[in-house]
Amino acid sequence: MKTVLVTGSSGLIGSEAVQSFDRLGWRVLGVDNNMRRHFFGDAGDTTWNLARLRTEALHFEHHDLDIRNREAITELFRQTRFDLVIHCAAQPSHDLAAKMPFDDFEVNALGTLNLLEATRQHSPDAVFILMSTNKVYGDAPNELPLRELPLRYDYARAEDAHGVNERCRIDQTLHSLFGASKASADLMAQEYGRYFGLAVGVFRGGCLTGPQHSGVELHGFLSYLIKCAVRGDHYTVFGYKGKQVRDNIHSDDVVRAFRAFYEQPRPGEVYNLGGGRENSISVLEAIQKVGALVGEPMRWSYRDEARRGDHICYISDLRKLRSHFPGWDVSRPLEATLEEMVRAEWDRTSKAERAAG
Repeated sequence: MKTVLVTGSSGLIGSEAVQSFDRLGWRVLGVDNNMRRHFFGDAGDTTWNLARLRTEALHFEHHDLDIRNREAITELFRQTRFDLVIHCAAQPSHDLAAKMPFDDFEVNALGTLNLLEATRQHSPDAVFILMSTNKVYGDAPNELPLRELPLRYDYARAEDAHGVNERCRIDQTLHSLFGASKASADLMAQEYGRYFGLAVGVFRGGCLTGPQHSGVELHGFLSYLIKCAVRGDHYTVFGYKGKQVRDNIHSDDVVRAFRAFYEQPRPGEVYNLGGGRENSISVLEAIQKVGALVGEPMRWSYRDEARRGDHICYISDLRKLRSHFPGWDVSRPLEATLEEMVRAEWDRTSKAERAAG
């Protein structure tokens, strides 16, 4: 039986990876200490998702470990030889990083180094996948010429229509501390692939989404927006007239890309990973679409203050990923994902109301 380690296993991508490899008959070890609750409070608590995995996954073992704890991580690797490591654990918020810079850097950068070195020492033949972020580019994507449409911004030049590719620079831009700590992890992971020859792949995610996301205002665009719509809560739009654009990819398609890389790894390779142009949406468009799905207009207001380092229009150029792995492509249309997420949020809200009443 093959064995995979998934960090951040109670989160969106981590839990999707747990279920995907569990269905394949792999032994799945998950590492998650619910730091998301520490970062975001009760709204970010992922214990509900851990309980679901313990019920549904047949070959899943949960380990309540902090990836900053080098000794504990090393001991886990001493005990188990892994075929695959999927590293999803992170502090994921722009804004929060400035309030807790040490936690942000230690989780994102030091935690990644602990896992890479443990892999090199104890499972050197394993494939290692880092869930990175498009925030490693800082605000460099904002330098692309844009045109303003009634509900969104878009690229002004035909040559930019596919979106941002992997050649976009990552230095001399405003990142946020989160972007800087993730860039540190990103470069270190590449180096373990290029310098040491480990089978390391780096995936720079755009907006990753799906029904298992514990979205909050500071992280998880669509998940949080849908939560507000279903519960009738107020939603605040920050800057850029609400016309800022993100491409969204379902967590299942993310994990399918991981599986493609595992089957044909390229040491030290970097891929942009998102929904592409077909799955792109602006905040204003999302407010309209989700309101229609819920059956009533969302309650929202506008604050003319963009988040520092935020992208105005970001669409992932998927051509490199598609060329390396022609069997992979985005399989979940955004409309279907939105419908699935709304149904899941209705279900969770109804259960919470029944439990409270």
